[in-house]
Amino acid sequence: MRPLTETEQKTVFEKLANYCTDLKSLIAPLDDGDRYVFRLNHSRVYYVRLSVANLATSVSRDALLSLGTCLGKMTKTGKFRLHITALPILSEHARHKIWVKDNGAQPFLYGSNVVKAHVGRWSEDCPEHSGVVVYSMADIPLGFGVTARSTTEARRLDPTGIVCFRQSDCGEYLRDEDTLFAG
Repeated sequence: MRPLTETEQKTVFEKLANYCTDLKSLIAPLDDGDRYVFRLNHSRVYYVRLSVANLATSVSRDALLSLGTCLGKMTKTGKFRLHITALPILSEHARHKIWVKDNGAQPFLYGSNVVKAHVGRWSEDCPEHSGVVVYSMADIPLGFGVTARSTTEARRLDPTGIVCFRQSDCGEYLRDEDTLFAG
């Protein structure tokens, strides 16, 4: 497990900036003097407390499977892909949100995009192609995606028009359980 390089860190922060309001709050010092850091192990990026990451240095890289919260994976081309395991962090710091009705939660969890008929409400002034966290009407985070239209354009769509392209949802824990945590 090693710290991210400058280019890797820039790539991760650019991706997180699409979804989060304040990136400084992710790495700000905590009340107990500790702070969170980003670490890379087997091309996966982890979000972990610095004190725990320092303890993990006594474990060899091959023996260490996971540590902290897995945010995503660095691809071979140098891009960063968020995983569903990043949902608790994204939902805590989300900039834009979409709430789906009960009839829209199941299709979303099965891997479909969010259509206008399934939207209960959404954040105001949400631009096109920005990251959103998808919630149920009971404020339970279900996944995240990218807006297909801005909020004003989405209001004029027909009920079958796509409002949000699904990036990841909680159903992936079951659909991709073999490959989600594998190297």
